[in-house]
Amino acid sequence: MIAVIVAIAVVALAIWGPEVLAGYRDKGVMNKVSMHKTEVEAEAYRYSLTNQEKLYILSKCLSSHTLPESEENRLSRLEAEDTVNMDLTGTYAMVVNHKDSDGKTIPESEGIALCRKALEDLIRLGIVSESVRLPDDASYSAVLYSAIEVPEPRNNVLVWKISLNTDASNRDRTNRLLDAYVDADTGKVYEFYVRSDVSAWRDVVPDELVENWAEYMSLGESVEYEGTNPLSETTPYFKEYVFDGMDQNTTIVTVGFYEGINEIFLKISR
Repeated sequence: MIAVIVAIAVVALAIWGPEVLAGYRDKGVMNKVSMHKTEVEAEAYRYSLTNQEKLYILSKCLSSHTLPESEENRLSRLEAEDTVNMDLTGTYAMVVNHKDSDGKTIPESEGIALCRKALEDLIRLGIVSESVRLPDDASYSAVLYSAIEVPEPRNNVLVWKISLNTDASNRDRTNRLLDAYVDADTGKVYEFYVRSDVSAWRDVVPDELVENWAEYMSLGESVEYEGTNPLSETTPYFKEYVFDGMDQNTTIVTVGFYEGINEIFLKISR
């Protein structure tokens, strides 16, 4: 008799047991949020470029457009740069942007404020003379650009182009920042043109200047460029350096001086 009861219990458990256990388990997890760590991670964000790569991309974007750099052609340079905003037919392009890396619209004043802080850093590090005045909202304009590698648009650099307004022909440029490209995310200065109290090329120490700037930018060591063309600039006073770039390519950085107007510049490849 006991054997019959045990057999019936076993059969019943085999038939209804799994269903009862499943229902009990479902009650424990239904209408509840649970988190489980998995071994599969999201693909890395390729846009996290190194400083060398960002410098290289910006240099290629600027180099794809031949722009005069002398004071005499300054107005035509600014006019030409204003047209460089939607040329997406080449390998690299500068596109006018109105939003930061988080997709938020940011005002022009924020770019000028970022540049002001960056210039303070350059002065503190001895890269720019203490005589240079900090930019203000009334005298400067700021345009946000995305420097893009067109075949791989996720490789891009968000930069502010800061310029001294030239609407007044008699505007005093003495001890002024004239132009600068500033990283919108890090606030680092990729290039600049400044008027200062430095009156002669012999008073500029380009090796020291570029070394301090490279350390500030975390670019690593530079090498003096041996293929310098003496006619590549509109001034005889300049020196070129090579930095690691992207995909085994390099970026050329130039430190120069315009005599008579006391203008020092540090620029990346053109």
